Amino acid sequence: MSSDNPDIDIGAIDDVIHGRLRLGIMAYLSAVNPASFPELKERMGATNGNLSTHLTKLETAKYIRQEKGYNGKRPQTLVHLTPAGRKAWIAYLDAMKALLGHSFSGG
Repeated sequence: MSSDNPDIDIGAIDDVIHGRLRLGIMAYLSAVNPASFPELKERMGATNGNLSTHLTKLETAKYIRQEKGYNGKRPQTLVHLTPAGRKAWIAYLDAMKALLGHSFSGG
C-alpha cells in the first residue's frame, strides 16, 4: 500500500450488520420503519426460521425492536429500527464508503 493512503480499518465494519440477510434487513428498515415480519420475509426471500434467527441477532445488538401484538385476531410482529440501530447503520455505511474510497483511489 502506498504511503499516501492510510491503512484500511477493516475493524470498523460491523459484523452484526455485515451478514447478507442482516444487511438487507437494516437497509430496508432504514427506509421502511416499521416493517411487518411477513413483509420482511417476502422482501428478503427468507424462511421464517432464517429471518427469526437474524432478527434475534439484530435485536440482541439493540439495532431493532420487535413488537408483538395482534391485527384483529391475527398475531402480528412489527420490526422497528431503533435509534442505536440507525446510528450503527450510518456508521456501517461510512465504514463501507471509506473502504470503497480506498478501492477507487488506487489504494
